[in-house]
This record gives sequence, structure tokens and C-alpha cells, in this order.
Amino acid sequence: MDGYIIVIGAANVDIGGRSFTTLKEKDSNPGKITYSLGGVGRNIAHNLRLLGVPVKLMTVFGDDYWTIKLRETCVANGIDTSLTIDVPGELTPAYTYIANPNGDMQLALSDTELFTRLTPEYLQANIGEINGACAVVFDTNIPIDSILWLAENCTAPLIADPVSVAKAEKLRDVLPKLYALKPNIIEAELLTGICIETDFRLKKAADALLSFGVKNVFISLGEDGIFAKNADSEYQLPCMTNKLVNTTGGGDAAIAAIVWAYFSELDIKDAALASQAAAAITVEYRDTINPALSPEAVRARMDAAGE
Repeated sequence: MDGYIIVIGAANVDIGGRSFTTLKEKDSNPGKITYSLGGVGRNIAHNLRLLGVPVKLMTVFGDDYWTIKLRETCVANGIDTSLTIDVPGELTPAYTYIANPNGDMQLALSDTELFTRLTPEYLQANIGEINGACAVVFDTNIPIDSILWLAENCTAPLIADPVSVAKAEKLRDVLPKLYALKPNIIEAELLTGICIETDFRLKKAADALLSFGVKNVFISLGEDGIFAKNADSEYQLPCMTNKLVNTTGGGDAAIAAIVWAYFSELDIKDAALASQAAAAITVEYRDTINPALSPEAVRARMDAAGE
């Protein structure tokens, strides 16, 4: 497929802590703290570029050291930032998380106030670029009014990342407009009202999302893999790694791979396989994004899973 993908969402700095021992509440826990560039939208855009997909990023940049690093990294990786908003005097938003010794995130705080500037008026001013895209990917760090505007005005296929339970609620009224959705179990439970305790209920939740109008559903099962379903097919695929170093960026890599599969005109099974391959490559690395991610690396994992 020729063209480009628009990604609309957050760009921030990730401040991560991994405990050396079992976490104790209300106490100082020994561990390792790292800093890396992040933000769901930016991570998806970066992963898409590693997968060879042309990307235009619509986000908000502040005015500090981390802003310089974010912009430099985007430019170095070929991400088009001509549509970004620059806000002088503002600090770069931060996502702060604490992980257990296995690398699983236990608690996080997300500062996304700056992204309220991604307004419907801003989107309208860039309607030509938006509707000229092969697909538009957005995360729910953007305002709900902007999500509703996209649902009514975007003619390109819409792909959504719910980000979190607190923010997934923003998607409830736009589900009929979504080409693809990648919630985790608790986000799917929120959007469907179905408690996913068994494989039967998992399928019922996917059916519910399809009945709401979503065309392609990918429910992340964490260490248990992914469940993918559309009107024609359904697949439950396992996780492709047990080597967890940092799970924070796994979901962003997974949705980027789903978009890459769409851009490459692959079917839903291959999209699900690609999502698990990209997630595995990413969580085996110390940072949120693994520079070793590539179409060749993803296809190699997909081929190995099919053997």
C-alpha cells in the first residue's frame, strides 16, 4: 500500500522504576530508575517507522530538554513532525511507572494535560492531511471532543488504542466508526460490560465489540497472547516470549504491528501474529522501544510461530 499513516496522540518522557525485590507499599523500595522517550502516540509512530511505514505525527511539544530530545529522535527516525503543536515555556509531559522484579508494571501516573491542545479546531485545520492518510491511529490521551470529531469527519480508517481503563471510556460513542481496536482485558470489560473470566466470555466480549460496529477487534491478553476477531475469522494466539525485561512498550509495538499489517494488506491472523511478534521483540529490551524491531525481525518471529 502506498501513502502514509497519521498518528495522533501523546509524546512524553517515560520515567520508569523496576524494583529489585517484592514491592512494599508506603515504603522506599530498592531498584533501578531509567529515563526514556515515550508517549503512546509517539511510540506507535516510532515503531511504525522501524517497520518501514511512512508516518506523520500530530502531537504537542513543550519547551525543555526533553522536547529537544523528542524532536531530534523523531527527525532521526524519519517521523514527519510538521503537524505538531509547539508550546513555548511548557514542560514535557511525563509518564512515571513502577514495575516489579519481573518487569510487569504495578503502578503508573500519566501527565497528559498538554495534549488538550489537540482540539477539534486543530484537527479541522489539518483535515486535508488527515483524510489523505491510509489510516489514522489515535490514542485516548487526546480530548474526547477531538475523538468525536474524528469519528464524524475522518474518512480514513480509524484505529484506536484505549491506553487505560480511565481513558477507554472516551471511545464508547465512537465504536461504530472504528476500523480496529486493541483493548486489554479490563478495557474490553469496561466497554462491553462483560466480565472476561473464561474463553467463552472472551469471545462474547469480542462479539459485543463487533456488534457495536468495530470492524476488527484485537484483545490483548498480556502474557497469554492475543484474541483477534472480525466478521469472518477469529484467532487466539499465544505470547511469543517468556523473557520479560520491560513490558511498558509492548502494547504500543503490538498496535504498530497491527497497523503495519493493514498497511501491508495482510489478513487478521497475520495482523495478530505480527502484533505478538513485535510485542515480544519489544518487551525483551530494556527501553520502551527496541531499535532491533524491523519487518524482517517480525516476519521471522511470525514464521517461527507458524512452524
